[in-house]
Order: sequence, then C-alpha cells, then structure tokens
Amino acid sequence: MLIKWNQLDVILHEEVKNGIKCLQFPTMTPVQAYTIPQLLKKKDVAAEAVTGSGKTLAFLIPTLQIMKQRESEEKWGKHQVGAVVLSPTRELALQTKYVLDTLLIHVKNISQILFVGGNSVEEDVNNFKTQGGNILICTPGRLEDLLVRKYDLNLAKSLKSLEILILDEADRLLDLGFQKSINTILSYLPRQRRTGLFSATQTKEVEDLIRAGLRNPVLVSVSAKAKQSTPDQLNNYYLITKDNGKLASLIDFLEKKNIQKGLLFLPTCACVDYWSHIFPYIIPKHLNLPILAIHGKMKHKRQAILGKFRIAEKALLLCTDIMARGIDIPEVDWVIQWDPPTSSSAFVHRVGRTARQGKQGSALLLLLENEETYVSFIEQNQRVKLQIVENVVLDEKIEHLREKIRNILKKDRAIMEKSTKAFVSYIQAYSKHECSYLLQVKELPIGAVAATYGLLQLPKMPELKKRIITDFPEIPNFNINCVPYKDTAREKIRLKKLEQYNNTGVWPSNKQVFYKKPTEPWSLTKQKKVEKKNKRLKRKEKKQKLTNNRNIVKKKRKRMSDEDLEELKRDVELLKKHKKKKISDEEYNKEIGLV
Repeated sequence: MLIKWNQLDVILHEEVKNGIKCLQFPTMTPVQAYTIPQLLKKKDVAAEAVTGSGKTLAFLIPTLQIMKQRESEEKWGKHQVGAVVLSPTRELALQTKYVLDTLLIHVKNISQILFVGGNSVEEDVNNFKTQGGNILICTPGRLEDLLVRKYDLNLAKSLKSLEILILDEADRLLDLGFQKSINTILSYLPRQRRTGLFSATQTKEVEDLIRAGLRNPVLVSVSAKAKQSTPDQLNNYYLITKDNGKLASLIDFLEKKNIQKGLLFLPTCACVDYWSHIFPYIIPKHLNLPILAIHGKMKHKRQAILGKFRIAEKALLLCTDIMARGIDIPEVDWVIQWDPPTSSSAFVHRVGRTARQGKQGSALLLLLENEETYVSFIEQNQRVKLQIVENVVLDEKIEHLREKIRNILKKDRAIMEKSTKAFVSYIQAYSKHECSYLLQVKELPIGAVAATYGLLQLPKMPELKKRIITDFPEIPNFNINCVPYKDTAREKIRLKKLEQYNNTGVWPSNKQVFYKKPTEPWSLTKQKKVEKKNKRLKRKEKKQKLTNNRNIVKKKRKRMSDEDLEELKRDVELLKKHKKKKISDEEYNKEIGLV
C-alpha cells in the first residue's frame, strides 16, 4: 500500500517473517534509516537531527510496528496503553496526531487519543473511558495532571502495558520547564520499556535526561557534519530598514512578493496581539491577504486558528516562537522575522517552517541599521548565509503609515493601550537578547521604534531614563485623556474616574472608583512608624519580664518540692527502723520532732 505524506512516498509492505509482520521502506531520510532499525531491535535511541528531517515518521513507524508485534501474542485492550508520545506544545502534539491518523488508516485494532492543554480535563477523561486509546499523544502538563490527580481515572494502571515512550523535541520540552513534570511521569511508567528521545540540538539538560531516562542508548546524530543548518531549497535574505521604517519596509515587501502563505515571527505575545489589530487596516486591500494571529497566552483558540491557517489558500500568520518548532505546513512559502530572535538556534527553527520535504521556500530577516553585524554572527554561529535585499522606502510613505496607525489609536483607547504594552514588551525582550554584545538597548533608536509602533506618547519605563529622545515625533497639544474607549461601558467607567481625578488630583484605583484614601505628610508617616515600633518593643520587654518571673516561681516550687520529698524519705526510713526495733521509742520521737 502507498501512503503519501508531504510528498514523502513510504511503501508499507507487510511481509510475514517468523510470524511477525514487517514494514519495509525503500525511501527514508537519514534519521529514519538509522533510528527505525535500532528501535525495532529493542534499543533505546537518542536522535539528534535538524528540523524538517522526518523525525515524526522516524518514531511513529517503529511504534506501530512494535505494537503490532505485541498484538500477535495478545490483542490490545481498549484501555491498554502501549505507547506515549510527549510533545512540548499542543500544536506539535496535534500535528503528530494528524500524521498518526494517516498511518492508522492502514493499521487495524490500534487507536490513539490526544491529551493536551486547552481541552477540558473532564472531556479527556470521558473520552478515554468511552473510547479508550492505545497510543497517548500528550503534553507533559496534562499527562502529569491526569496521573497525579486521577480524576476517577486509573491511568497509571493502563500504562503498565507500555511498550515505548517517545520524547519529541526533547530540548524544547526542557526549555519550557517541563523537567519536573517529565520526572513525575517517568515515575509512573514501567522500567521495562523502550524509549526514544528526539531533538534538534543536544544540550546539557538533554544529556542529563538521556542518562536518567534511557538505558544504554544508541546515539544517532545526522546533523553534526552538515555544511549548513538550513535546507538546501531555502533562500535566506535580510533587509536593512530605516530606524523608523521597519513597518513600511515590511508592507512594501509584501506587495512586491505577493506572498501566498507566510509566517511573521514577532518577539512577544503582546506584539502579536497588537499588530493583529493593526494589520487588517494597513495591509493593502488588493493583496487580499487575510491576517491570523497565534501566541502562547491563547488558551482555547490556538487549535482553531492553526487549523484555519492550514486549510487557507492565502494568509499571513502573526506568531511567536510557539510556531518555531516541529510545526509542518508544507504550503508556507515565506517566513519573515520582525527582528533577530533572542537565541541563534531559534533563527534556524523559525526559517525551518518553510522549504520542507523538498519544496522551495524563502525567509527574510528585518534589521535596523545598527543591527547589520547580526548577519555575520548568524553566518558563523549557525552556518546560515543571508543575501541582502534592496530596500527603497520613501519618508512620505513612512510618515503616512505612522499617521494612519495613530488615527486608529486615537479612536480606541483599548488599542492604544495594546500599542504601549507591545512596545514595552519589545524593549524588555530586546534587553534580554542572547547577543546582547551585538544588539544593545542603549544603541537602539527607541524613539524611532516607538514611532514605528504608532505610539501617541512615550511610556515611562527604566530603559528611557537618562535617554535623550529626539527621534520620536511628538503630537503638539495632545491630551491623552481625550482618547476614548470604543466600548461604551468601559468609556463610561473611565469618564467617572477622570472626573474624580480632575476634582481630587488622584486617579482612583480599579477596586475603589469613587474613594481614595487621603495621603499624609512624610514626617507624620515616619513618626507613626517610630511610635508603632516603640510600642512593639515595650510589649516584647513586658512579655519577656513576665516569662522570667514565671521561670523563677517554677524553680522555687521545684526546689521546695525536692526538700519536702527528702524529708518524707527520711521519715519513712526512721519508721522502718523503729518497727524493726533498731531504734528506741525515745530516739524515734526525738528524730521526727515529737519531743
């Protein structure tokens, strides 16, 4: 039978050898050719391979073969789990599920179930109870939750039949802080199992996980001797923009290239949120380019948005690095990066979302004038060569675009607040850049960048202290309090607060709209603190004095009791001697004090 998956023709030829059905693959990528035989030989495998190298099939094919081999001895029960695939994000888990769905069409009596965040826990529990699942595809957080809290579900019992555990994108799993969750999950799994660990890079944390979770693993690396870190079919470009013209250059580029399906990577969730509101207004209508947005802080919308982007014939998806790893959408023809990613490895993962499975693809990096040195850095660090793209954008277009955005912000305070939040998050992310010696905040033209974001005024933030900002075009006679909310309910509340502020000079908090505790002089506040401290010390001294007095009384009582006890013992001994006639009546009376 022939299965076509992203132009990779895999012939699943079932052949009976010693009673076991074998699968043969005449066409395999290097990671598949080296990994599949080792897993089928019951070896633990730690595989390192570049993005887009076919790692998903490298672990799904042997997983199915191992489970079919077990089925020849005993059929899988409805709630018996034979394989677990751990993925760092729900998007990657969902993609793995789609690939497995394609393979399971030709494999009978084996089912799968998806456990990821964003779905209802109760729904996951009910699905497993009613439908079961022999292969779990899940994120670490959700699987740990189901194992620890149980939710009327004995999942640990179902895992006793586990044959193989797969850790997909293991380096990303650890980057996202799932080390504790993985350790908890491993404690519930049987030791007699096979484990496959797949990652794009080998970090110290991954090596520690290999030592802790794998037994004498076979190490497979198919990227160490590569001449470059990106596919041969990928064309990498960069574009130098004016300090205040990055957005104008991007719009001009979109018009020239007529992008069909593209990813635009932005530095933070706030940036994605803000630009997703602005782009529909500034993208030329003749491009007919729908705008979608996805980022990590979205809870229930991510799967729907990703699904919508997959089936779209033409679209631009604004995203964070949540889309940088493992996501396979073959139709993506362009990957655009708003600025240099915070880590050099993220650059390779981002551009790896295009030029997949032998297709052509292109990637563009937007750089400011002071960031051009990043080109040589990425060339040496990641072996990626970038070609320059000519950029000619007139100042009139830059100014027109800026004013267009400012007019949008003036009509809706909610979007204006999003613009400030996005700008602040961008500056903070920039200050934490891995290449801080090349990309320094102090060299960043902050005023020009703020103008690119269309800010109506500069926010108060530490990075702007002691900075002389001359490249930000101020709006003359502008009062920011005049910008209304488009939402009438929010605007009504804001106007009440504004009235209170105008009357008292104090802006009311969200909890107390109409009352604010009056302030008092600093000297009076200090005096009250001193008085409070002195009272506290006096109470402490009084308490200590009472404690000391009680101890003295206790010691006296204890001493008197000891004397009484000794006297009683002496009287008893005298009485015994008198009964035994060792002493006379006169002597006895004299000793006890009767005479």
